[in-house]
Amino acid sequence: MASRIEDYGLIGNTRTTALVSRSGAIDWWCAPRFDSDACFAALVGYDEHGTWAIRPTVRLRERRQQYRGPTMILETDLICEGGAVRITDFMPLPAEEDRCDIVRIVEGLEGEVPVEMWLEPRFGYGKDWPWISHAPDGTRFTAGPDSLMLRGAAALKQAGGRVSSMLRVKKGDRLGFQLAWNPSYDPAPAALNVDEALAATEAYWRGWSGRCTYDGREREIVMRSLLTLKAMTYAPTGGVVAAPTTSLPEEIGGVRNWDYRFVWLRDASLTLDALMLGGYLDEAREFRDWLLRAVAGAPADLQIMYDVAGGRRLTEMDLPWLPGYEGSKPVRVGNAASGQFQLDVYGELISCIYAARKRGLVGRDDAWPTSRAIIEFVERAWQRPDDGIWEVRGGRRHFTHSKLMAWVAIDRSARAIEELGAGGAEGREMLPHLQTLRERIHAEVCERGFNPRVGAFTQSYGSEALDASVLLMPHMGFLPASDPRVKGTVAAVEKQLLRDGFVLRYATETGADGLPGTEGAFLACSFWLVDNYSFAGRFEEAQAMFERLVGLKNHLGLFAEEYEPRLGRQIGNFPQAFTHLALITSAHILDSAMRGETEVGTRGLGGGVNH
Repeated sequence: MASRIEDYGLIGNTRTTALVSRSGAIDWWCAPRFDSDACFAALVGYDEHGTWAIRPTVRLRERRQQYRGPTMILETDLICEGGAVRITDFMPLPAEEDRCDIVRIVEGLEGEVPVEMWLEPRFGYGKDWPWISHAPDGTRFTAGPDSLMLRGAAALKQAGGRVSSMLRVKKGDRLGFQLAWNPSYDPAPAALNVDEALAATEAYWRGWSGRCTYDGREREIVMRSLLTLKAMTYAPTGGVVAAPTTSLPEEIGGVRNWDYRFVWLRDASLTLDALMLGGYLDEAREFRDWLLRAVAGAPADLQIMYDVAGGRRLTEMDLPWLPGYEGSKPVRVGNAASGQFQLDVYGELISCIYAARKRGLVGRDDAWPTSRAIIEFVERAWQRPDDGIWEVRGGRRHFTHSKLMAWVAIDRSARAIEELGAGGAEGREMLPHLQTLRERIHAEVCERGFNPRVGAFTQSYGSEALDASVLLMPHMGFLPASDPRVKGTVAAVEKQLLRDGFVLRYATETGADGLPGTEGAFLACSFWLVDNYSFAGRFEEAQAMFERLVGLKNHLGLFAEEYEPRLGRQIGNFPQAFTHLALITSAHILDSAMRGETEVGTRGLGGGVNH
């Protein structure tokens, strides 16, 4: 059975990632890129199939797991009867496009420990058993288009679809194992020099983390979040996946299990802000360029998410042969929400383009035509109901957050013309009309999105249900935190959406989102409440809640999508970019607010605006 979701560490090579449990098992790996068919996937129900384990065969007394400094090299220490061993796991950055490697080094720290190493891979999400063949320098596993080559210092024996080896690791021993994916129609890739690969990988990550310019009080956890985001970046295109996993449940045993191995436009401006707050201008530029390539075409055809290369076909299907994480079914690949209409993504995209220019990234020639086409579409479409930020499957409504983001699209467009000269003469000609439209949308949101009976902005027009997404109003510069309507909204969220001090996205018990079951507290929304406290000068509350949230991190500083207070567990796909992005932003906002700086609303680049 797989470990708890939060009991994993992440390694990666800016193409894909793997998850390593605290007991030394690699239970998740998709190669050669995030959304490929899984080679290992014990997390979603392969049991011991789809696992690469290195485990002592004597009683385990203690487990320790840590990163080697500010890198993505993971060290797992296993202290046992008779001695201790260390497993060092990393993924070298690929020198070739058609290979992907994991390297594992087993070292003897104390005494002598008997250890079993075994590998039982599956392809095609557990459906395809590989053909196993042996070569003088290793063992090859082949199924359809995929092949793995395992090399190491120990003799292997085969039983069915598993190969294994028994080792006796003494103090001072150092045994290297390497597993390489490549297309099955090509020869097996050449062996790596393990020590050289380790040195190059460590030098890369230390060099990257050494460029971080964030110097706030929460530097350590912010640095780990930035490293995690970098590992979740598909380097050839610059896209950052929402999470490297699929179908880790939002409710243990429930049906809210989704594939997050794609790039969401919803995350766009947060991602750009996080990268630029850390000083990573090249990565921010690459992500902006990914956005512009992915959304090229008619705005009406804009999707809310794309694959890592910018592809649009994310057909959702269930994998009925898999039992799912702790019985959470169905296991899904692909994501049908990619076909939804979400008005908010237009605001995220325009905000991202504006913020990139505002923060000093050189503009692109195709940015204005893209922006102009989106402006024209938003003007035609902003009064339409949509599916909302949370991708609900309960029917379209006039979601307040969606209208807020339509306002953001027009506001940032107008500001880009006023402040940055976007569009030249054409932009200046459009400006008066955009200013009028901006005020019209703002007035409607204030009139129809605010419910006087509740004393708060609610989930949708005419509704009394709350939604944490409206907490973003001060971030976006729509209203300041001092506005009575914003204060009332914060108070209503505190009263109705807090669970054990953490924030739900919305109440799921009514079934209005079209799905059965419930979910845990949404960590990004909890950070948004921290931000509202910071904006309002409630610094003690902001700091206290920030520390409580950071206290939920796993032993390595990683976060899933949600936290279930009743179980005391992280749930949802892991690690979750949205959570780490929100953490980075909250740390910056809290630092800025406590220093008395007025420009604290990073996503609005200036805090709340009085209207």
